[in-house]
Amino acid sequence: MGPMSDRRKTPLHTKVFIGLVLGAVLGGLCQVLLADGSKNAGLKWVNDTLMTPVGNVFLTMIFMIVVPLLFSALVLGVAEIGTAAKVGRIGIRALVLTVVLSSIAVGIGVAGVNLVRPGDGLSPESRQELLAQIDEGEATKRGALETAPQDPPVLGIVPRNPLLEATRALSGGIMPLMFFALVFGIALSQIEAEKALPLRQLMEGLFAVSLRIIEYAMALAPLGVFALVFRTASILGVDALAAFGKYVLLVLAALAVHMFVTYPLALRFVAKRNPWQFFRQVRSVILTAFATSSSNATLPVALKVAEEEAGIPRDIANFVLTVGATANQNGTALFEGITILFLCQFFGVPMSLGDQFAVMGLSIVAGIGTAGVPGGAWPMIASIIVRFGVPGTAIGLVLGIDRILDMSRTTLNVVGDMTIAACVATMEGRPIETPEEAA
Repeated sequence: MGPMSDRRKTPLHTKVFIGLVLGAVLGGLCQVLLADGSKNAGLKWVNDTLMTPVGNVFLTMIFMIVVPLLFSALVLGVAEIGTAAKVGRIGIRALVLTVVLSSIAVGIGVAGVNLVRPGDGLSPESRQELLAQIDEGEATKRGALETAPQDPPVLGIVPRNPLLEATRALSGGIMPLMFFALVFGIALSQIEAEKALPLRQLMEGLFAVSLRIIEYAMALAPLGVFALVFRTASILGVDALAAFGKYVLLVLAALAVHMFVTYPLALRFVAKRNPWQFFRQVRSVILTAFATSSSNATLPVALKVAEEEAGIPRDIANFVLTVGATANQNGTALFEGITILFLCQFFGVPMSLGDQFAVMGLSIVAGIGTAGVPGGAWPMIASIIVRFGVPGTAIGLVLGIDRILDMSRTTLNVVGDMTIAACVATMEGRPIETPEEAA
């Protein structure tokens, strides 16, 4: 009875998608059928009394873990990269390729958002109606962004007091906190292993606890997503749904460009390998990443396939893939860049060229500190968008359609690790012998 009931249990991502669809359909019907649409008193009561609190309880579970998750993930990720640099040429080459490929990925995403502009199309009145539904706490955060903070960080990013920046991470202090985490991670990688071990273990424990709290939050996701999407659809109607549709298609298209253009070029000209043959060799890794949405869960399969199918030397594969599971998140960086700019467009926040470069830099760094598990990107996105004056609760509007995007960007992350490993092996002059070549 037990095993049968387990098999019949509906997966969480399916429940979240059902919540999204029901919220969109019911909210859209209310917007169309009720008199005065979003100005209807009964509908306003439902949104204010039921939907907004339910949605915000779910999102607050994510927000409260942003600081410990971001700090521990960035410290561990940068410490891994610092260790990589000490390894010598292999580490340095892997690091350079990671930065180059991540930068290209985010550049593709930012260019796509500027070309397609998926968040445009809403009238100022509709945006104001949606913002009016945001709780007072979010309004307070937006007000804090408009005033200069006391004891500001030097040059806007070097914190005088990291603990102070941690307390205002969701109201503009995210960059100084990230800077401190980067410096802390670099320093951790440079001290003696015996002295670093207790701190590494503390960071790993903090990271693991943070991931468990995200799991608790995601258990509330079906109801939270329903409430948030219902509220948005009942206020904005079809216009909002059309914007979300363009956003999803843009993310998938940008991921496809990076997967089938950038990676093949790197494989052809750096790794000196046939890209399509390489993709066939690592197909089991691609399928595992797509099914699990987790770089960490895919790592054992990737290590086995890299050596046995792709012919990558074991020492290079073990080093590059293990570090890459944490520190090389090409697909996540691309996704985060698009999502941040989309939400800024959706809420009518103007983004200068400098702002967009800042988003690119933050997305690349956040890719290092994003957990390699389903849903790991959302706390990072939430902490970044508030810096640009977008309500943190905005992530709830797109979280419900994240499953297919998560599967796709995880695939890109893992294939990126495999590509870098192949490139480093060739750059090192190490012989690569695949089963086909051996035969």
